[in-house]
Amino acid sequence: MSASDDRPAVPAESPSVDPPGQGAATHTTKEPENRWSTAFREIVGGSWGVSVGAVLLAILAGSILIVATDENVRAAAAYFFARPGDMLSAIGSAAGDAYAALFRGSVWNYRADSFADGIRPLMVSLNYATPLIGSGLGLAVGFRAGLFNIGGQGQMILAAIGAGWIGFSLQLPWPLHMLLAIVVGMITGALWAAIAGVLKAVTGAHEVITTIMLNHIAFYLLFFLLATPGLLQAPGSANPKTPPMQSSAVMPKIFGSGYHLHLGFVLALLAVAATWWLMERSKLGFTFRAVGENPRAARVAGIDVGRTTVWVMVVSGALVALAGVTQVLGTSTTGFSTDVDAGMGFDAITVALLGRSNPVGVLGAAILFGAFRAGGATMQAAEGIPIEIVTVIQSLIVLFIAAPPLVRAIFRLPKPGSAPRRKAGDPAKEVAA
Repeated sequence: MSASDDRPAVPAESPSVDPPGQGAATHTTKEPENRWSTAFREIVGGSWGVSVGAVLLAILAGSILIVATDENVRAAAAYFFARPGDMLSAIGSAAGDAYAALFRGSVWNYRADSFADGIRPLMVSLNYATPLIGSGLGLAVGFRAGLFNIGGQGQMILAAIGAGWIGFSLQLPWPLHMLLAIVVGMITGALWAAIAGVLKAVTGAHEVITTIMLNHIAFYLLFFLLATPGLLQAPGSANPKTPPMQSSAVMPKIFGSGYHLHLGFVLALLAVAATWWLMERSKLGFTFRAVGENPRAARVAGIDVGRTTVWVMVVSGALVALAGVTQVLGTSTTGFSTDVDAGMGFDAITVALLGRSNPVGVLGAAILFGAFRAGGATMQAAEGIPIEIVTVIQSLIVLFIAAPPLVRAIFRLPKPGSAPRRKAGDPAKEVAA
């Protein structure tokens, strides 16, 4: 076909796509936005192989750090060329003992004398994972809708304030007291997140900036309430801390007082099921996903993008608030301070990314990070390995998740949506040619 045959197609399409005199400018303006939107969707919605590969690469990098800081490995390296087997044995022993200790502290203590003691590390891991499940689900909903909600810290703090005040100030029977505290905490966190949603919908303010600012506001608001007598401060408390929760508001232990796992884990599992149904089976979830895929197309289809943005932040904030509620009613029942979020508002970003914004994936990623946290202490106590190694592994997971092409290149994974490579002489290829 000659070049002249293609020319009529350009002017024929241009008037229907671009306003007169603005076609070139419009394409120039949209190009950076489309590029970043594509990159964001690739990071959030990449293949599961990339997630698994990122974890493996991070563990491998952690092994290198463990080996590099081991005294026996350094000692054997001094005479490596004389007896290389000693160094290889020291490397295997250092990495193997470290991850064996991590397993004993997070999944199963095979050195314990009874089944009850052996299973205790798994209960600790699930307990650590409980707030990460809720906060990860909240951020995952935002990611699926194209919103980067990084205000988990502030939403957890506001939820802790609401649930905590109900928990220690009222006198109600169980379970009414506990349920009221849960509902108030989730509403408080949802309303705090809705502020960023309204600002986004009305003024176009970017949710990253507003949620970061709201995190700071929430932190210093909690600090003020704890430092002021008569508000959240416990009477006669030397340190800024709330009074303990009433027993009628505390979440009961699932397997008795011998284990730390409480009812919050069951609520987190229910939240996983509810979030899956919301995003995959409900009309509201379809609206969220449509806006996340293409806001302009959603607007043309009759979806109110501004209202949907607010609802996304409300749902996201309510799920993140569940993490704050389980903290004050299940874990920190003797009172909480300004560190009530324990950094989980930001860890939830990694959990949501590793879980590919899928509720089941978020559940698995949260349990993995809970296991890292539980087993890190055992690894440090048993092998003398700095617990910061676990933090490095978690950070490397984020790094590899944000670089899908690198992970695909290392593990030779196909790009999502790419057709399988055909061999030479394939009949289908010859017909297409």
